[in-house]
Amino acid sequence: MTTINQLLQNKGQDVWTIAPTDKVFHALELMAEKNIGALPVVENGRICGIFSERDYARKVVLHGRSSRDTPIADIMTTQVISVRPQEGMSRCMALMTDKHIRHLPVLDDNEQLIGIISIGDVVKAIIAEQQILIDHLQDYITGSHR
Repeated sequence: MTTINQLLQNKGQDVWTIAPTDKVFHALELMAEKNIGALPVVENGRICGIFSERDYARKVVLHGRSSRDTPIADIMTTQVISVRPQEGMSRCMALMTDKHIRHLPVLDDNEQLIGIISIGDVVKAIIAEQQILIDHLQDYITGSHR
């Protein structure tokens, strides 16, 4: 079973963050530039929220706010669900499905942000695991495992 740590090693551990005082427009520019759907919000080295495309759509656009004037702190999701690097993909999939979220920050034992994974990352890892299992089963059935 692939762990989050293995996934981060393969994907890379680049994490772009935003401060709670930054404006929404700046976050949107960064998300567009990096082709990502969410940004952890970090203050004093600790994650204090997460800002996603969903936050923008529901809390800025629908409320007629200006992305150039609204600080991230006003609209970020403050109840951040995170995972540890030693956890597996099935746990991530269960969390994401149950909580209806698409991004999970990865925190180490000191609560430091070390990565972020998306639903796409998790699905890709699970599909790769299943393909390996299928290949092994096919080898076993056809006798080519010897």
